This record gives sequence, C-alpha cells and structure tokens, in this order.
Amino acid sequence: MFRELFGGGDLTDVGDNPDYRFTLANERTFLAWIRTSMALLAGGLGILNLLPDQPGSEVVGLLVLALSFLVALGSYRRWFLSEQAMRQNRPLPTSRLPRIVAIAVALLAVVASVLFMVTEL
Repeated sequence: MFRELFGGGDLTDVGDNPDYRFTLANERTFLAWIRTSMALLAGGLGILNLLPDQPGSEVVGLLVLALSFLVALGSYRRWFLSEQAMRQNRPLPTSRLPRIVAIAVALLAVVASVLFMVTEL
C-alpha cells in the first residue's frame, strides 16, 4: 500500500534522466516542505511542553504534530511523483498539499485563538 501511495523503488529505472536543474529544483521544493514539517514539529512540541496548563493545549499540540507528519509524507509523495513525471516527459502532477496545509494552519489558528480567548474570560 505504501508503494502505491508514495512510490518507491529506484527512479533511475524510469524513463530518461531529466535536465539536472529540474531535478535539483524538485529537490529544493522537497526540502522546503521538509523544513515546513520540521517547523510544525517544533511548534507542536513547543505547545505541548511550554503550555501544559493551558486548557486545550494538548489537542492543539497533537493536531500540529499530526499536520507535521502529513506534510512530511505528502512532501515525499510530491517529490517522487514530480521526479517520475519529469523522467517520463509528462506534465507535473498537481498537489493538494499547499491547500491542505493552508486550511489546516488557518483552522488551527482559529482554534488556538478561541481557546486563548475562552481561558482569558
């Protein structure tokens, strides 16, 4: 199942080698998503460790950690599918990852704001 969702195997067996600049650009994009995942990981751990008495902090912290996990997996899938498409001279696949991250972060901001306002009353 993992292989169907995220790809696997040696990409050098697929298609032709693309221009190295495109491969490096794809890798830079992957690394940017990994940095985003690591920032979410640090934020989630920070919420859990620095706000232990804040009501709802466990829920928000765990949701941020879950988002970090999804971004890490999604970034690998995005990298793999893009690399495969370049090697087969196909159009690059679209990704839902940016939309998912944007919506999730916005919702988490709303939830955190509401929890903060409720505890301040």
